[in-house]
Formats: sequence, C-alpha cells, structure tokens
Amino acid sequence: MQTQNMPDVQSSKDLRATPIQKVGVRGVKYPIIIKTGKEIQHSVGNWTMTVYLPAEEKGTHMSRFLALLEEHDKQAMNPHDFMQLTEKMKGLLQSQKANIKVTFPYFMQKVAPVSGVTSPMDYEVTWHANVEEGVSDFEVTVVVPVMSLCPCSKAISKYGAHNQRSYITVTLGCSPDLDLDELIRQIEAQGSCQLWGLLKRPDEKYVTEHSYDNPKFVEDLIRDVAVTIQSLPSIRYYHIEVENLESIHNHSAYASISG
Repeated sequence: MQTQNMPDVQSSKDLRATPIQKVGVRGVKYPIIIKTGKEIQHSVGNWTMTVYLPAEEKGTHMSRFLALLEEHDKQAMNPHDFMQLTEKMKGLLQSQKANIKVTFPYFMQKVAPVSGVTSPMDYEVTWHANVEEGVSDFEVTVVVPVMSLCPCSKAISKYGAHNQRSYITVTLGCSPDLDLDELIRQIEAQGSCQLWGLLKRPDEKYVTEHSYDNPKFVEDLIRDVAVTIQSLPSIRYYHIEVENLESIHNHSAYASISG
C-alpha cells in the first residue's frame, strides 16, 4: 500500500496553545518477561504508556507505543531495562517526557512452614518509570496478602479469635536495584501470619497457632510495615495502605501512612 499521498493529520499544527501532560495508550494487555537475578519468569502486563505533547503539536503517534512493545516482547527485563525502555520511548516519540507503568502478577516459590512442601505464591507488582530531560525516577508498588488476627477478639473470648485476610500495598520511590523478593518477604513477615499456596495439616496447625500468638489490629500491622520500610536504604518516599477484609463485618478496616 502506498502511503506517500496519505495526509498525516496528527503531525499538523494545533492552535489552541494547550499542552497535554500525558497522552498515549492505557489498558494494553501484553506479555512481559521478568528477569530476577539469574532466573526469568513469564507474565502478562497491563501497560500504560504516555508522553508529553507540546501545545503546538496536534497528536502523538499511537502506533509507536505498541510497536515498541512488539520490538521488545522476547526480551527479559529487570527494572534497569524497564527504565531504558522508557528512555527509548521518549526518543522514539520525540518528547520531553515519557512515562511507562506496567502491572503484572509476580510469583515466588514458598516453602510451607512444617511439611516443607513448595508451591508458588502470587503477588501484584507495578513498575512505574518517569523519564524527563536529565531526570529519571523509578517507583515500585507491591500488594502483599497476609493473615491478621484481632487482638480484641482474642482478649474477650474464652477460646478462639476472628481473623481475616489483609492486603498490604506498598509504593516506594527507590533505586531499580531494590531486591523485590526480599522486600516482599519483609512485608509479609509483619502479618499475624504469612500465606502459602499449598499447606498440609501440620502447616494449618502452625498457621492457626502462630496467628493466635501474634494478634494485630490494622493499626499495628501498618505501623510494623512502616518501621520496616523506613529501615530500607535509598528510599526516597513511601506510601503504605492496609485493608483488612473483616470476617465479622460487611466492611473493611483500613489505614494508610506516607513518608
């Protein structure tokens, strides 16, 4: 097909004197190969890719975002590679600023506490890169599910205590060198008990008793996570949210901390 006579409308001038801070594609489901040390794992990312559009330009080249993903779909990447991809997109779209965010399920192999059986555990992870002239920022968000047991329920009951699944969402402005596996391990260690994909009966006994001996309100849980995050090196900022899906109420308990 000949394209030399087709008008390129998006490259025409715009006279409204209004720049667009972010324009691009959102909700793109596309494979991602994640490089973690010497290992790789295949996942599916939900991608948002945007650039800054100057006031005088009518539109950006939407097809170039997908073409860039297609070009790199067989390449495993770590956060450093992800930052380079964002830098490349900035040049490809000839923009002053570029921004990529991708959310994907991330798996870690976990060993059950008593039986020792191994099974994968999934976590929701988001990488977020922002590249401008002379400035590059990386942000990671991870959602870690844990178990929490109510201290009040334990204190007032003759036996037992109600518990719930809790979701800890941590967002960090940090170095791309951050060890994601270690971050997840440190976060989930703050729950009344961790979760595992596969448990045998001796493991269930351990989970029940360990959580009973380690009760936490949502306030306890988020403070313990905050103290853990504050001890990490090279953290520029953090935002933490904890939601307890209450088992005796039809609502959640919630807390957030930023620093």
